Order: sequence, then C-alpha cells, then structure tokens
Amino acid sequence: MTKTQYEFVRLDHKVLSPEEMIERARSFRQDIEKRRSVRHFTEQQVPMEVLEECILAAGSAPSGAHRQPWTFVVVTDAEVKRKIRAAAEEEEKVNYGGRMNEEWLRALEPLGTTWEKPFLETAPALIVVFRHAWGEEMGERMQNYYTQESVGIASGFLLAALHHAGLATLTHTPSPMGFLGEVLGRPEHEKAFLLIPVGFPTADCEVPKLGRKPLDEIIERQ
Repeated sequence: MTKTQYEFVRLDHKVLSPEEMIERARSFRQDIEKRRSVRHFTEQQVPMEVLEECILAAGSAPSGAHRQPWTFVVVTDAEVKRKIRAAAEEEEKVNYGGRMNEEWLRALEPLGTTWEKPFLETAPALIVVFRHAWGEEMGERMQNYYTQESVGIASGFLLAALHHAGLATLTHTPSPMGFLGEVLGRPEHEKAFLLIPVGFPTADCEVPKLGRKPLDEIIERQ
C-alpha cells in the first residue's frame, strides 16, 4: 500500500435544509444569469486586490492529481495590451478572411463581431489563463493530468467570481493563441487557454438579447 503524501483532515461541510438549498441555488442562478459578454469597457481601474481574490477563488478549483496546472497573468500595462490587441487582430483577420468556414461565419453574423478587438486595449485589465502541459517538482519534470478539464473548471470559477465581485467580462479565444505566450514571456510548457478582458461596462453598453434553452432541453433525468 502506497503511503499518501497528504495529511487528511475532516471536511468542513454544513448540511442545509432543503428550503435553504433551494433558495441558495435559485439566488445564485438568478445572479449568474445576469452575466453577459461585454465588449465595451470604461477606463475605470479595477482594484488589484479584487482581481487577486477572484484568482484565488479560481485557484481553489479541483484539478487532476491536484497538479493545479494553471497560471493567471494579469495585464494592466497599456503597451502590453496594445501588443496583445495587434497580435490578436492579425490572427482574427485571417480567421474572418477565410480560416473560418461559411457556416461558422453565418453563426457569428447575428452577434455583429468582426476581426477588430478594441476591447483588448480599452478594458482596464486582461487576465490570460495558461494551461500547464507539464510541471516541475524538486527540479524534476512531472506529468500533469486532465489539464483541459482542470483549467476549464478553474476558468469557470474565475468568471463566476469576477461577476460576483461586480465586474464585466468577456471570454475571448483568438485562435491560434500562441502569440500570448510570446508577448507575455511565458515558458514553453504553458499554453494559452483563455483571454478574459475585465472591467466596467460603459453607460451605453448594449448586448444581444439572447434566449436560453429551457430546463427540459438541457436536463435528462434518469
């Protein structure tokens, strides 16, 4: 039997009444439903402590073998944001110019998006989430497991935390995203996973009026 490297402690968990569980679940659902993808930001700065607390929340996500295969790079420097925008728009020009097929372009058309990404400069902060293909422990290379799933869960935690803190966000995935590692000087084993502009929406910010699939279309009870 292999000895575990972790000390086990008793779980801190409070059992709630069904009524309280329902109320808490409903309250969270009603709040998170208000989160929208925003592309028009003011120049108002976001306190760094707020971003740090949200990233700590993201870092509490479960991960394969507890490898925690993520890095969250917070970008507030105007020149670095300019470089990211320029590189992202170069990729997006190619995407909209033929890399994306006609079906993909038709799906995007109602949203009114183009290759231009000014929000990458106007948002006061960008959070770039990197996935670690592998890691190191005591100078030795170690395999990471389920990195896509782990970083995806952490990113979900991060988006929920930022919304809960009163911030607007956008999930941006300029594909391919290799330029982010180059601009930000990240090591080879870190792969860009998600780019999140963060800030406050402009007073005249508009978002598409979207419907959501009803419960019976997204749940299967067995």
